[in-house]
Amino acid sequence: MSNDKVVRVRDVMMNTYAMVEGLTTVAEAIRIAKRRQIKALIVDKRHEDDEYGIVLMNDIAKKVLALDRSPERTNVYEIMTKPALSVSADMDVRYCARLFERFGISRAPVIEDGEIRGMVSYNNIVLNGMLREE
Repeated sequence: MSNDKVVRVRDVMMNTYAMVEGLTTVAEAIRIAKRRQIKALIVDKRHEDDEYGIVLMNDIAKKVLALDRSPERTNVYEIMTKPALSVSADMDVRYCARLFERFGISRAPVIEDGEIRGMVSYNNIVLNGMLREE
């Protein structure tokens, strides 16, 4: 990547994401993820002072499937990560990649003006940010 032009998270993020309530069942969460062709679900805030949560497909595999729990009787809030580590839409993608590495994550919600604007992953950064045409 060239140092001349900064590539921002907003330039590479995906606008496709799904927001669910914490009481959503894992079975419904899987249906939503399949229908929307996404790999993570954002769990909405319950009130203004709450934080967003996130559920990845590997959370479902590790915390439901591997433990032989019923997806119809397990709620998203039981397996989500909260608060979700989020990134600013204005962040340089190089710092986003460093943040992912430091915290051992591969995707995060993108926040702008206190609201979710999209999702960013290593794939988005590499495929859409590294060889940008100038």
